[in-house]
Amino acid sequence: MRVVVALGGNALLRRDQPPTADNQLANIRRAAAQLARVAEHHDLVLTHGNGPQVGLLALQAAAYIDVDAYPLDVLGAQTDGMIGYLLEQELANLLPATRAITTLITRVEVDAQDPAFGHPSKPIGPTYTQVESERVAAAKGWNMAADGASFRRVVASPQPLRVLGIQVIRWLLEHGALVIAAGGGGIPVACNGEGNDLHGVEAVIDKDLCSSLLARELHADVLVIATDVPAVYLDWGQPTQRALGKVTPHELSEHDFAVGSMKPKVDAARAFVLATGRRAVIGSLEQIEAMLAGSAGTQVCQAPAEAAT
Repeated sequence: MRVVVALGGNALLRRDQPPTADNQLANIRRAAAQLARVAEHHDLVLTHGNGPQVGLLALQAAAYIDVDAYPLDVLGAQTDGMIGYLLEQELANLLPATRAITTLITRVEVDAQDPAFGHPSKPIGPTYTQVESERVAAAKGWNMAADGASFRRVVASPQPLRVLGIQVIRWLLEHGALVIAAGGGGIPVACNGEGNDLHGVEAVIDKDLCSSLLARELHADVLVIATDVPAVYLDWGQPTQRALGKVTPHELSEHDFAVGSMKPKVDAARAFVLATGRRAVIGSLEQIEAMLAGSAGTQVCQAPAEAAT
């Protein structure tokens, strides 16, 4: 099978961990152990989130006042290289030396007039208490929003329209490579209104929506959205909380999910299944083999769904 796996930022860096290099490497090693087993049997494309990492780079850049901070598209490219390098190295340590593994810095086109630019919603960076978030917002002019019980910076998250360089990814897959691409949702670029020239824009594309688009363009058999929970839940955090097993895109559309966390994953899975008729799975990276086998996670497919479990 051709499998696209979208690794959530929280699958690579746990919510309660500071974003240190050691913590990230430890989590990536655990992820690589799961992914290497999948790569032994399937054509594999990896994407990954970058919310914690790009936010940290933005904070570090803002702390040095003698030079203007780099824009988010440039910081996104930096995280692509950093996370891609770590994934590539750990996977290479587990797979045969003959298996090619490559990381691509991937541009993704968005619409410069996307309304998302006026309504920041993508959480990035570390979490803050409400008091801390108000202080940071006042000092840096950043938009902040609730993320569970904490607060995080939010930035524009426009819809991905086109993955640039898709031909290269296809060529690499046809030649047996494991490809890491479109990290952090890809580097957002848009037309400048004068011909077809592209320029970077101040945004972070949702990696799940971009992964869904990439999986469609690659004619993937399965889209796996790996996160830090075992499935999609209804009534999250309430006594009536329950996981969804097998569902159709229509059934998912009948429920509301948190905008900053599960909603993009659900929207991405629905879009892939509706466009291709194939299967998408949302669940824990630690159960990825069972997810591919259809026995774990929330299985989204066109067939009539079983009752939620």
